[in-house]
Amino acid sequence: MGKPLQTAVTRQRMLLSSRLNGPMRRLANDCAAVWPDRDALEKVLAQGLELLPYCKYLYVLDDQAHQITANLSHQGLLPESFGRDRSARPYLAEVIAGETFSLSNAYISRNARRPSLTAAQHVVDDNDRLLGYLGVDFDLRELPLTREVYRQPEEWMQIKGDPAIRGGLFMQERVDSAMDSRIDEVLDLVVELVEVHGVFHAKLHFSSSRATLWLLDDPFRYRILDIEDLTDPGICLAWKQHEYPAEAEIPLARIKDVFRMLRDLRFMDETIYLRAGSLNIFNGMVGLNFSCDGSHYMHWSEFLNKSIGFWIGTSDPELENENAG
Repeated sequence: MGKPLQTAVTRQRMLLSSRLNGPMRRLANDCAAVWPDRDALEKVLAQGLELLPYCKYLYVLDDQAHQITANLSHQGLLPESFGRDRSARPYLAEVIAGETFSLSNAYISRNARRPSLTAAQHVVDDNDRLLGYLGVDFDLRELPLTREVYRQPEEWMQIKGDPAIRGGLFMQERVDSAMDSRIDEVLDLVVELVEVHGVFHAKLHFSSSRATLWLLDDPFRYRILDIEDLTDPGICLAWKQHEYPAEAEIPLARIKDVFRMLRDLRFMDETIYLRAGSLNIFNGMVGLNFSCDGSHYMHWSEFLNKSIGFWIGTSDPELENENAG
């Protein structure tokens, strides 16, 4: 998981922990008051459902992490969980090791096979002697957290592809596709669709002579255009016109430059060449997939600052980076 995404996850876990800490401590104190009476503990847990309305299951374990109550859910008692040994479950590792309260990392639940979390709290007597543990399971889809929309950082990402393809790289060479033979027509039309007709994400598959497009008017469905579509200017009659979005990351005047650079990468070498390239105008990211099956994602401005020599290894990468800065 990338660092910015991990940071967003950590922030949500901290928020959830702060919401759970107080109610679980109160509930653990109520459990201690009736310990170890199963019926009384289950009544306490039933009341605890009001304190923790978004939980999936509530249960109590003894000091060996063996379950001494049924699972309590909003649908009622689940007695088949009584007696279950949870001592080896990773989500209890921290409280068994001594933490008073812990919130586990997310995991896939055994039964529902869904992303879940478990919070655990020590249950102690008046002398702070450990009696057992209070456990609370959560289904991630049922949590009420207000999640911020994660935004991909605008930094260069390089991802290696299939080792089998990389291993045979120098035994292959580029074969002209139908798109290659009419590349300027195709690029002019795609640029027009992005600039005027509401296409905000365009991916050109040079080797298979097609394009995948996402539109402002219908962003949840993509369109696939073949080479006949991509060389027919008449298709513009089927697309609504849109003003170029003010919130787009890449300026209107630089869109053509990006697609021209994609063309140059397609023809830069007979062995190392671009198979597919994309542009998203809102995050300003360019995606590249090369014949070696390696992929790159980078901001449009950084992309345009790289020379062809950079991609085929004939220029100094440090000098390229200085120029980009």
